[in-house]
Amino acid sequence: MGGTTVRALDGVDIEIPEHTFTVVMGPSGSGKSSLLYLLGGLDRPTAGEIIVNSQRLDLMDENALALFRRKTMGFIFQSFNLVSSMSALENVAFPMQFAGITASQRNEKSKVLLTQVGLADRSDHKPSELSGGQQQRVAVARALINDPLLILADEPTGNLDSQSGTTVMQMLADLHKAGRTVLVVTHDARMTRFATHKIFLLDGRVVSESEYQSAALQPLQP
Repeated sequence: MGGTTVRALDGVDIEIPEHTFTVVMGPSGSGKSSLLYLLGGLDRPTAGEIIVNSQRLDLMDENALALFRRKTMGFIFQSFNLVSSMSALENVAFPMQFAGITASQRNEKSKVLLTQVGLADRSDHKPSELSGGQQQRVAVARALINDPLLILADEPTGNLDSQSGTTVMQMLADLHKAGRTVLVVTHDARMTRFATHKIFLLDGRVVSESEYQSAALQPLQP
């Protein structure tokens, strides 16, 4: 930024075991979304290595990254990122278009997933006709459409009321129990109740829970 170097992540060295539910906590600007985007191959590091499922993401070109993401990862975003002109069913099925799956197969699998997230009766509704919680459940179904090993969620409860947020948290916990690896970055401390592992970030650095809690209690400067 101008003449100032801002290190979004500074010397972060972490390992996320398979089949865990990892929650990354940190205030705005701490680097948690940057960490998720790097692990998901959506951003590239200026230094260091990123290894996911024994693959070096930092060495892949854009085509290889796109293929790896499609086969390995499912993404859930705070703003849902649904296509406004598509129905819930079409949004869920959309990622499969790039995998050479027929339309009938895409629709059938999408219907199954919408049923699993409790939206079978909303399959023909567009995002504008759904509540925030319903849109996020569509996004969860879409994240599962290619049977990913890893679920990456960026503030998945950030735009939801408390009840809808709890529903989405439970869905993520159920995905973990079913054998998937789940990584969530969040401000929502309730998410830590489901975590098997916790990572705390401050100013781009991994810190201990006690250091994180101490910083959170510091009074705001006038």
